Amino acid sequence: QVQLVESGGGLVQAGGSLRLSCAASGNILSINTMGWYRQAPGKQRELVATTTSGGSSNYADSVKGRFTISRDNAKNTVYLQMNSLKPEDTAVYYCNCNAFVWGGVRWNDYWGQGTQVTVSS
Repeated sequence: QVQLVESGGGLVQAGGSLRLSCAASGNILSINTMGWYRQAPGKQRELVATTTSGGSSNYADSVKGRFTISRDNAKNTVYLQMNSLKPEDTAVYYCNCNAFVWGGVRWNDYWGQGTQVTVSS
């Protein structure tokens, strides 16, 4: 089992910044990608950014140039630095990791409970 705990969400004015953190723990053998997804009310969950164990990153077009994803492999932690925030960034942000656990038979996706980000106009 893998547990992901997010932190750093909150209320911020448009143009402001927030930094999200997510720490993975549990019976982890290996983690491949880690990333952030978000879901606004009435909308489907969408990819925000992902990063591989080697440090390669991928971003949604809507956040490219404003958000930066990073990770600390030794701590099994992924971060999302969000700058120049816009009201349309308002959503619940979920941490995700693709991991293989001890005793497992396949790679699986694991999800955190989410952290609320609200950007006021």
